[in-house]
Amino acid sequence: MAQETIRISSAWGEVTATLADNEAARSLAQMLPLTIDMSDHLRQEKTGNLPSVLPEVTRRRDFSVGTLGLWSSDHFVIYYRSGRVPSPGIIILGHVNGDVSIFDRPGSVTVKLEAAN
Repeated sequence: MAQETIRISSAWGEVTATLADNEAARSLAQMLPLTIDMSDHLRQEKTGNLPSVLPEVTRRRDFSVGTLGLWSSDHFVIYYRSGRVPSPGIIILGHVNGDVSIFDRPGSVTVKLEAAN
């Protein structure tokens, strides 16, 4: 199965991302298009709530610049810095292909997620 590419757009710019090959990412793709109000958290990520929960899959504690993740079952995250989260970790949903630094600024932003292919 080919990995799906999504577009993430906001007033700050637009990037594409490749979704991970797991059940949570496939469920996210089925929800598209989505509009998510996101806020800044710890000056490393933008976070926002999904309209419904995604399936639980293997979690990781480390993340890199551009990681798309899921903290709780409905808490979508775009990481614009690298780091490590506490247990139980995050579900990896994908990775931004473009310049994720567009989100590296204080404040809230509304993003639209949609299929790019």
